[in-house]
Amino acid sequence: MAIILYNLSVRFYRLVIGLVAPFNEKAKKFVNGRVGIFDRLAKDFSDIKKPVIWFHCASLGEFEQGRPVIEAFLNSKPNNKILITFFSPSGYELRKNYTEADFVYYLPIDTKKNAKRFLDIVNPALVIFVKYEFWYHYLKQTSERKIPLYCISALFNEKQRFFKPNGGFFRKTLNLFDHIFVQNEKSEKLLQQINIKQVSVAGDTRFDRVVDTVSNPKHFPLVAQFSQNELVMVIGSCWPSDMAFLFPIINRSENVKFIIAPHDVSENSIKQLEKGLKLPHCRITEATPENIDQSRIIIINTIGMLSSLYQYGQFSYIGGAFGDGLHNILEAVTFGLPVIFGNNNLEKFPESLALIEKGGAFSFTQQSEIEEHFAKLSTDTNFRNKASEICKTYIRENTGATAKIMDSLTQWNK
Repeated sequence: MAIILYNLSVRFYRLVIGLVAPFNEKAKKFVNGRVGIFDRLAKDFSDIKKPVIWFHCASLGEFEQGRPVIEAFLNSKPNNKILITFFSPSGYELRKNYTEADFVYYLPIDTKKNAKRFLDIVNPALVIFVKYEFWYHYLKQTSERKIPLYCISALFNEKQRFFKPNGGFFRKTLNLFDHIFVQNEKSEKLLQQINIKQVSVAGDTRFDRVVDTVSNPKHFPLVAQFSQNELVMVIGSCWPSDMAFLFPIINRSENVKFIIAPHDVSENSIKQLEKGLKLPHCRITEATPENIDQSRIIIINTIGMLSSLYQYGQFSYIGGAFGDGLHNILEAVTFGLPVIFGNNNLEKFPESLALIEKGGAFSFTQQSEIEEHFAKLSTDTNFRNKASEICKTYIRENTGATAKIMDSLTQWNK
């Protein structure tokens, strides 16, 4: 009965997406990206003689989670072919030209027929699902073909359907994996409680990715000039809901400079941001050695800079918690910046909760709370330095997940 309901739900989802597609750009890409997909797969894989390693990522976040392992395989097994599939357009559209992969595709909808056809064409030697999405038919067909099947960087909580009394079908899906590498001990214990034994704690591969990224940051001479011998707060991936809290702090700050990198860098968004600023400011695209010295604020109205900008700050605010979800705090933390953020839905971001508990991060709900955090970080040097060391230690203690996963795959990866 459970499999019938599962199949019906998958088909219903596909029907709804098809109905919405003419009116929704994301749904349209979801549908159009899968048109003729098996013909394209058959053409691409018709003459492949080398082993294919298939990584599946739900979206962009999962791709970034799996990227260190993908690139580790490229280094250790350069003669293999790498296939990456995405479920979501937000992942596929941004990474369809990822040069380290040989093939990047949407994953066809999870039906038994599609799964068989996909595996017949691709014939992977190894299959790795990243973090989330456990498509039953793909996992079942992979397992039945005795293809090594792993899940990496998985994260579980007690609210998920696997741990509900009626979750037997989904528990059976997890048992199809040869091994599940989880991010933390809580996930391991939850799986063991439902008799999933093929599990071990490897950690979060994002730490390896961010450490690698910031080990060789880009340098921006004008930003360096702006921040030299100054106390700087970097505001990363902020939304209007974040700026509502930040404008009062920024506009009366005399001893702190600000680098503001909004999530939306469209012209309308930048103009709205500028309307709220009372202190001298300039856009990075219009900055000169002369006007940068007259500014208290730099607005980053372009993309691709943020991960390197944290090197110029002493503490940071990370946006998103009052909207779609907290953005990446690890880039700032890796540079040793204590971070402030909102407190909505932080259970989805275990690193935020861990750093709050340790004293390297600070969350808030009210204006008075963010004012207090800002005051302590901007005026108490000892407090800020202690929080900075906590951040650096946290990163050091949590790197190495990629190596653990690769070491555990030595039997296949030999």
